[in-house]
Amino acid sequence: MFGSFQQSTLRIEVDASTETLKRCLTQSDELVQWLRFQRFPIDLPPTLEANSTFLSLAGGLLPVRHTVQCVENHRLCLLLSQGIDGFHEWAWGEGWVQSRIEGVSLLPIDLGQTLSLLCLKQHLKKFESIRRPHDS
Repeated sequence: MFGSFQQSTLRIEVDASTETLKRCLTQSDELVQWLRFQRFPIDLPPTLEANSTFLSLAGGLLPVRHTVQCVENHRLCLLLSQGIDGFHEWAWGEGWVQSRIEGVSLLPIDLGQTLSLLCLKQHLKKFESIRRPHDS
């Protein structure tokens, strides 16, 4: 693999429940909504489960193969290959989400990670406002 070894961990506060975060990170219909800068295959599994594999196009150009290593109540681990050789781990709890990624790539991994978290945070604001309408 060409590129440089990169690692980054980011944790942000979000206005979302643990259940909402798990849904947004493990349900394909949610993933494709907030990860707008990645293209996903039509046959993406409906729910990410251990050993499921799919290919996405990072930035719409570079193929990245994702193999789900584990899905737990507060954690999702993905092995990455092709455009990024490494792993991506998501962890979450009430009001926070963390992304840790390590790998070799030509892409600036931390830039993509930051963009992903910002998109997720924006999506969660819409998602939670639908679930909890403001009192009039």
